[in-house]
Amino acid sequence: MGPAMGGGIGGIAVLLIALFLGVDPGALMNSAPQGGPVSPEDSAALANDPNRDRVAAVLGDTEDTWNAIFKANGQDYEEPKLVLFTGSTPSACGTGQAAMGPFYCQLDRDIYIDLSFFDDLRTRFKANGDFAQAYVIAHEVGHHVQNQLGISERTAGQRQRAGEAESNRLSVMQELQADCFAGIWANHANRSRQILEAGDIEEGLNAAAAIGDDRIQRQTQGTVVPESFTHGSSEQRVRWFKRGIESGDVEQCDTFNARAL
Repeated sequence: MGPAMGGGIGGIAVLLIALFLGVDPGALMNSAPQGGPVSPEDSAALANDPNRDRVAAVLGDTEDTWNAIFKANGQDYEEPKLVLFTGSTPSACGTGQAAMGPFYCQLDRDIYIDLSFFDDLRTRFKANGDFAQAYVIAHEVGHHVQNQLGISERTAGQRQRAGEAESNRLSVMQELQADCFAGIWANHANRSRQILEAGDIEEGLNAAAAIGDDRIQRQTQGTVVPESFTHGSSEQRVRWFKRGIESGDVEQCDTFNARAL
């Protein structure tokens, strides 16, 4: 999606529209009308949403993890900002809409989440549990890490020069690396702060599998077209998330030079 990156499930609705209409999903986002200010009623709903504190807590925990990792490598970690919204919201990457799911904007380095998405995660994608939500947030943070390391800019340049098939392949590599980075967070956070409870890993893996390109295509169009994948298959997403969890080693997340995804 260009500078706006859909995450674990971010961008799913836009991608589904693109599948049916045959258009660039980034164009759907960037051509949308700019969102207006949040109404008092929506502000109150956001303030009282039970998911709000959980999202903030997970984001704060990712900051602890990535600050430590960057510091160990002699670098400073620039913490992303979290933008909670309802309906739609303006961003440097265009208008974010609730139907898109969570997304990361490379241009303003913010993570955008409509909290109602987590209801969809539970009901539509059958991915239950707090850690399923945590996986989605950690994936978006993974895109932020890619941005800071220069991976996002380099990949964007390569995709601009590539044909459609190669561009899609690069997108899959970038998304799977963000999955792996989400696993890196879970590994380090659990070693340092013992955050994981029984069943948490399974919840995260189920969420990763639920939003694989193959599963979504099979559900929406009845056929699977691997060359059109932009996020990776369910198997791939689970594999790279697990690699991050099991290794805790950022170097193990080099999807761009992996022999196989």
